[in-house]
Order: sequence, then structure tokens, then C-alpha cells
Amino acid sequence: MPRTQNDDRSDSLNPNNDAYQASQDNRSNQLNPNNDLYQGEQQEENDDGD
Repeated sequence: MPRTQNDDRSDSLNPNNDAYQASQDNRSNQLNPNNDLYQGEQQEENDDGD
């Protein structure tokens, strides 16, 4: 029987599965402002003279 998207989701939400730790590591990397690839909130500078 082929695996479905629901199987992948179940794996990533199961703390006893290796995919769970990989998912948590990926999330931490994405939210880490010290990571070069961090895409979090960025403040825009307003240089229109006001």
C-alpha cells in the first residue's frame, strides 16, 4: 500500500519517529534569527523625507 500525505504528517507529529526530530530541527532553523537564511520580521527603513 503506498504512503499518503497523511502518513507523512503522522510521522512528523509522532515523537517516537525520526521524522519528528527532523521536523523540529527544521522549524528551529527557520525561526532562528542567527541563521543566515532567517526570513523573519524585517523592518523597512522609510527614507521619504518625512
